[in-house]
Amino acid sequence: MPLITSQYKGLRFLKNGHIQTILPNLFRNITFLSPKREEIDTPDHDFLELDWYRQGSKNLIILSHGLEGNSQRTYILGMAKVFYEAGYDALAWNFRSCGSKVNKQLRFYHSGVSDDLDTVIAHVLKEHSQYESITLVGFSMGGNITLKYLGEKGEAVPKKIKCAVVFSVPLDIASSSRRMGKAENKLYMARFIRKLKQKVIAKAPFFPDQLSYDNYHTIKHFKHFDDRYTAPIHGFKNAEDYWEKASSLPLLKHIAIPTLIVNAANDSFLGPECFPIDIAKNSEHVFLEIPESGGHVGFYQFKNPYWSEKRALEFCSEYIC
Repeated sequence: MPLITSQYKGLRFLKNGHIQTILPNLFRNITFLSPKREEIDTPDHDFLELDWYRQGSKNLIILSHGLEGNSQRTYILGMAKVFYEAGYDALAWNFRSCGSKVNKQLRFYHSGVSDDLDTVIAHVLKEHSQYESITLVGFSMGGNITLKYLGEKGEAVPKKIKCAVVFSVPLDIASSSRRMGKAENKLYMARFIRKLKQKVIAKAPFFPDQLSYDNYHTIKHFKHFDDRYTAPIHGFKNAEDYWEKASSLPLLKHIAIPTLIVNAANDSFLGPECFPIDIAKNSEHVFLEIPESGGHVGFYQFKNPYWSEKRALEFCSEYIC
């Protein structure tokens, strides 16, 4: 039942998904408040950095960024601003080593770190109990983490979490990794591999016996990186084992709150399994919207707010009093 016919058509002369993906990163500017940063401890004696935008609201939105993003990316700020102007407080958290400094433990972040999102939410529930509702919004990898968290929690999801919206989500990481390995995505892949190398270089001096970037030039695709780093560091057998266990797709059936997935049909990052039409048709809680265009975390427009931000607020307004 919750398969939504999207009203988003995009700009008539900007139908190309690559253009819609790239333009927001090049030309979009967001003027917003300076956040108040909070550092919280994790159960494994590490830390997470949170950016807060408070105005004394009873409603909170928690934002999760994408691969090699952070809490100050324009898509995060744009969404935070729209919800803030609608009366919400906003919290944007940084995955490990994506904030202002390298994290303490050997582990990095990856597509399945729902435990860190759980730590953020538990902190909010304990230390900021004034909130009556919490909305989760995630982008790309952050969207997968959000869905995985909700699927793992199922009916036990905290009652204050009322709804969720995610955009451009690689629900099936294996199929998306294969898609990213195609020639059309060569420039994106090179950029991600280059930025991930910076993370490895920054952390390697603290773990000289466990982490090395020797011969890093041989890493050309996510499988190479995940086989060498992600899988062994985080307890997976190999890249394929990591992809399977970190994917949110098998967990969608357990989600127990209204959740909107927006994946554009021309998103070059997503494999065919990332459009779970049959699951949405048979789900009570998972809504799927497939705009014909939008690119990856794109939905480019000449003015703010973007359609994606208005769409998220519109969906959540149905469930937040």
